[in-house]
Amino acid sequence: MSSRSFGILLTALAIAAGLLWLIYASQTPANPADSAYLDGNAYFRDGTYQQAVASYRTALEADPQHTPALRGLANSYAQLKRYEDGLSAIERAVQLEPGNGGNYAIRGIILDRTGQHELAIADYQKSLELDPDVAQGMSWLDRLLYNVQERPPTVADRLRYLKRQMALPESKRVLRVPEIDEQQRPYEQ
Repeated sequence: MSSRSFGILLTALAIAAGLLWLIYASQTPANPADSAYLDGNAYFRDGTYQQAVASYRTALEADPQHTPALRGLANSYAQLKRYEDGLSAIERAVQLEPGNGGNYAIRGIILDRTGQHELAIADYQKSLELDPDVAQGMSWLDRLLYNVQERPPTVADRLRYLKRQMALPESKRVLRVPEIDEQQRPYEQ
């Protein structure tokens, strides 16, 4: 096959694929909340958490049961240190999807940050029971995209650490190291 014929074939395949996508997309009703949710994720990735909150709230106005938007909202509030608001958002997600391990992981993180370590441990364990993939943490692709050199600690890592620390006498426990904690890169999937 000549390079010209090959080029024509590739062009025809690209056009056919585009047409198939258009037909598929026109048949699939879009949830209006999804666009605002994706905008919220983009703001979250950029570290503009106030804008992320606004976008997630817009998504929830369109669909009050949009649990990914609730998780994004909870994460954004946590980054803004508005922990009560974050807990409120993630509690709604837990009520709507009690079988979603990610909900418990996020609630555990917020509880952990507010010093409620025993409750955080219970949520971390529940998240891992419901969804063992939560233990994987940030994927290699996300690390590449966000330029994260070292693998960040996972929920499973934090759970092991908290259990070890809670086994120590209270005077010997180190449950937070603010300098290290502040360096952790948050991410929204």
